[in-house]
Amino acid sequence: MPGQILLALGQTIVVVCVCFDMVRELSVPRSQRRYVANTVFRTLAIPSIMANAMTVFIALVVSSWVDVVMGMFVLVAIIFRFHYNKDEDNWWKGKGKKLARWARRQFAGRTSTAPALG
Repeated sequence: MPGQILLALGQTIVVVCVCFDMVRELSVPRSQRRYVANTVFRTLAIPSIMANAMTVFIALVVSSWVDVVMGMFVLVAIIFRFHYNKDEDNWWKGKGKKLARWARRQFAGRTSTAPALG
């Protein structure tokens, strides 16, 4: 039962991700609606890819070939849209460098000066 709930939640994420991708495509360029839709799509794309890949894997184990083909179609479509639409403005744009800088500062060894012993 918990596995079915997780799969249903994963499929819900996939549907929401695809819906926001459609909103992004139908919105006026450089509008707030497109900015929000692109941000939500970018945020949910990786979890939806993982959830859909798990669903395809389960369909493969069960030998449900129609579900495998349909799941692979959705998986390839989301990956394609995520990979080739990077020029859009969204909240995540430029965050990679900022997050890397923050992580470097957080995980860098703390150096402190020791008193001279001599």
